[in-house]
Amino acid sequence: MGIEHLNIRITGKVQGVYYRASARQKAEALGVKGFVRNQPDGSVYIEAEAEPEALAQFVAWCHAGPDRAQVLKVEATPAPLQNFVGFEVRR
Repeated sequence: MGIEHLNIRITGKVQGVYYRASARQKAEALGVKGFVRNQPDGSVYIEAEAEPEALAQFVAWCHAGPDRAQVLKVEATPAPLQNFVGFEVRR
């Protein structure tokens, strides 16, 4: 296997509930690289790169999110590698 890249869009009550900070903690724990940011439409957008198993665990976490989140939908789409070096919260 190798490193894979996913573009992930999470909708629901996912802003103002520490989703981005929690996603960064989870990503760092799993060795996932990339970034997370809030979108103007109220969703959260993540680009994530890791080994397939770590990505699968991260996407599974995205379906739940932090305690105060209410996730309605998670869309994960494969995309070309960007070779991120860490995981950051973007504004």
